Amino acid sequence: MPNALATEKSPYLRQHADNPVAWLPWGEEAFARARAEQKPIFLSIGYATCHWCHVMAHESFEDPAVAELLNAGFIPVKVDREERPDVDRVYMTYVQALTGHGGWPLSAWLTPELKPFYGGTYFPPQDRQGRPGFSTLLRAIAKGWAGEREKLVAESHRVIDALRGSLQAGSAPAPETDLTEPAGDAFEGCYQHLFESHDATNGGFGGAPKFPRASNLTFLFRAAALQGVDSETGRTALGLAETTLVAMARGGIHDHVGGGFHRYAVDEAWFVPHFEKMLYDQAQIAVNAIDAHALTGRETFAWVARDLLEYVRRDLTSPRGGFYAAEDADSLPPHASVPAGSTPGAAEPAKPHAVEGAFYVWTQPEFAAVLGTEAAWVGAHFGVEPAGNVPPALDPHGELRGQNVLRQRRSLMDSARGLGVDPGQAAERLKAALEKLRAVRSSRPRPLRDEKIITAWNGLMIGALARATTSTAPCLAEGRAIYLAAASRAAEFLHAELFDADRGVLHRCWLDGRSAVEGFAEDYAQLIAGLLDLYEAGFDHRWLQWAEQLQRTMDRLFWDEAAGGYFNSADGDAAIILRLKDDYDGAEPAPNSTAAINLYRLAWMLGDDGWSQRGRRTLQAFQARWSQHPQALPHMLTAFEYALHPPRTVVLAGGRDDPALAALAEKVRAHSSARWVLLHADGAAGQAWLAHRLPHLRDVGPVLGRAAAFVCEQHRCRPPVTNPEELVLALA
Repeated sequence: MPNALATEKSPYLRQHADNPVAWLPWGEEAFARARAEQKPIFLSIGYATCHWCHVMAHESFEDPAVAELLNAGFIPVKVDREERPDVDRVYMTYVQALTGHGGWPLSAWLTPELKPFYGGTYFPPQDRQGRPGFSTLLRAIAKGWAGEREKLVAESHRVIDALRGSLQAGSAPAPETDLTEPAGDAFEGCYQHLFESHDATNGGFGGAPKFPRASNLTFLFRAAALQGVDSETGRTALGLAETTLVAMARGGIHDHVGGGFHRYAVDEAWFVPHFEKMLYDQAQIAVNAIDAHALTGRETFAWVARDLLEYVRRDLTSPRGGFYAAEDADSLPPHASVPAGSTPGAAEPAKPHAVEGAFYVWTQPEFAAVLGTEAAWVGAHFGVEPAGNVPPALDPHGELRGQNVLRQRRSLMDSARGLGVDPGQAAERLKAALEKLRAVRSSRPRPLRDEKIITAWNGLMIGALARATTSTAPCLAEGRAIYLAAASRAAEFLHAELFDADRGVLHRCWLDGRSAVEGFAEDYAQLIAGLLDLYEAGFDHRWLQWAEQLQRTMDRLFWDEAAGGYFNSADGDAAIILRLKDDYDGAEPAPNSTAAINLYRLAWMLGDDGWSQRGRRTLQAFQARWSQHPQALPHMLTAFEYALHPPRTVVLAGGRDDPALAALAEKVRAHSSARWVLLHADGAAGQAWLAHRLPHLRDVGPVLGRAAAFVCEQHRCRPPVTNPEELVLALA
């Protein structure tokens, strides 16, 4: 009989609806029961496409004996971390402080007052290699709660008081000092850390496992642009980023058949991934690839971006234009029968016999059967071996035995030479082979697709599509109208379905309707950033207007007036025992990193109105962190380009669809060594709205009927130019 999760919207929670565990969702019903029965809460946090979450579910939560222990001694509560990042961050902070590491599934034991007293991540079902099994742990904690409750409660108070004290110490208001020198030191420190930790052989930073931490590459590309790509530092920074991006693109973490990137690689060479695909990775890696093309001119990087964008458009886009959250790591093996009534891609629970990577990998006979006479050279290109190419050390559960993970082992030039053809012919033959593989693979049981539409992640994707719209790469330029339309459709969807216009607030996610959970700081920050990119790409002033409105709401709900910066969650939720501020640019940029950049962009676009002061206070709020550990906040460090320079704006006057206006805009976008923001004087409603904020824009317009550019610093504009080459000189 289903438990209380059966009526939840979250695919992750519904995956556990048939567990014998009497799960409750996070909320007052669970808390009231814990208080009334004086039982501790067992909190389990994960997400729908998480491989190790599935493992622990199959091993423990589907076991009636384990369920009996949980139901008897605890109030079991499930949380989807993607739906409630505020809850996840509180208890992840605790687990990381307790154990020195984190991850999902997250397991925490709480008092009825929601204070944690023990926690960890994945626990095996039985005792293993000196590590207690989950059942052993449940019995021990239940016994401790019955006999030594006072000690456990005291420990929970001590831990929370210590965490709160640490957070308060790190949030002391920073003094009003010149940021130039500390910013320079932090920039140098972050660069040095990435230089020293760079894996020159395999790309990336540090050892296994390797995650595509996009903010590292964002920082390096900006360092290269600021120093100049011909300078020694610029060449080195660009080389670190290029090496990493190329290695990722060639590795097994890249889905060469269907496009997109998997979540991370278990090894140092980007070879064997955990196979889930997350929307936020696709968006950020696409931007990295677009930046790489802009600085190097290498078309290879533009094709990587196109691969990502096409994957998202094909497989992660809803009929109404919003972008789905993710695809699972696990799926049924190719020859397994799909239970009646299931639909490929639908939000169905992963079945117990699902296997990690089954949708993506190939035996050598399968590969040969699909490609026939082309199999030998394509197999050599991707490292296909008769007995499989995954070493046992990288496959601890034996799920990939005899299988091949495709990774590029030869360059296209080498493969072409082996075939005796030119690289263009080899590329066409390889493209045809991959299309055959994709067609056959599409008949396999698909992994679960988590069809939540998450506001923050959609903001990242809108920004990536907007950036693709402005790229000069030929393979992206031919899709400009498509990418701009996709970004605009997504923004329209979010405005219609995830924005409460009456109250001016965002909601976190949508799945067959709007979630009751309101948006968090990250939702505002990432969407505002995406809308600013979208405005600069297409000059539809509605998106700039909405971005301004959302920033004011973000300030109202999350701003810390005492110390500066933004809390992750709004005030007033009694169930959130710690109000945190993210201080790490990890899988996604920290909300404050993105917010700092947004605030300065808004100040430059719309006149200051306090935006730049708020941006400066945001940077100062985290000064202790980025001064001592600059590698923790590489995305935030790029905000100093705005903070340390006066506003630099180029106003383009003319028709939005005028090729002459587009030619002028292209020159501004190509000027990578300095930040400029773009505004459009359309001679209509958009310009009138801008002129209320920037009166000097009231009278700008085309010159003798020709599109014109007005280069403005500190909102004072020089005489207009109409020639793109003259504009280049004006920007120098």
